Amino acid sequence: MVKKQYRALKEKLETDLVRLKEQLDQVRDIAGEENRREGSPYGKKEEEAAETSEIENRMAQEKRLLEQIMEIENALKKFDNDTYGLCERCGQPIAIERLEVIPQAKLCIACKAARAKEVKGFAA
Repeated sequence: MVKKQYRALKEKLETDLVRLKEQLDQVRDIAGEENRREGSPYGKKEEEAAETSEIENRMAQEKRLLEQIMEIENALKKFDNDTYGLCERCGQPIAIERLEVIPQAKLCIACKAARAKEVKGFAA
């Protein structure tokens, strides 16, 4: 059962998911159109490099969108499991203020800070 305070967050996640999937489709449509071209329309190496850079940027954008989609889908699954709003590390509730800013947050502030220190090599 979705807690009353989480209802709006679930709706935001669902809206964001639709928006991100639409953006992903647009990125893929653009890439598909360019792949259908025959040969390279560019003759100069600089133009070929620019085209390669555009392809790399689109691939990076697609990867970011896929990661965001996965994060939101995971957050939505937590509603079904009654685990939404609980820290994946310590199991304590995540502050509603944090969830309002980042509805797909997996960690409470304390665990997020601890993980950041671990990544930087400060933790023992």
